[in-house]
Amino acid sequence: MALRTILFALGLAAVVVYIVSDILIMAALDRRGYKTNVLLSRLYFFKYLKAYRDATVKEAGKPGALYTICIAAIVLALVLVIAGVLAPRG
Repeated sequence: MALRTILFALGLAAVVVYIVSDILIMAALDRRGYKTNVLLSRLYFFKYLKAYRDATVKEAGKPGALYTICIAAIVLALVLVIAGVLAPRG
């Protein structure tokens, strides 16, 4: 298997983790009484992420686990896709 294919597959896996964590963040916000819109979740992503972070910091004193997972998944997907583009074909 080519290195490029592996990097793109791992990047796709990171995107899936991001999407799942985004859905879980919206569910957590709904449980806390914060209204979310699934259809506009990509548009309001940073608003929901900040609201989740603020709510969990207020409750526990630190950001929730989903916040860290979501940010890490975004960064990892970006790095892996860029590395896949820059990897030699083979």
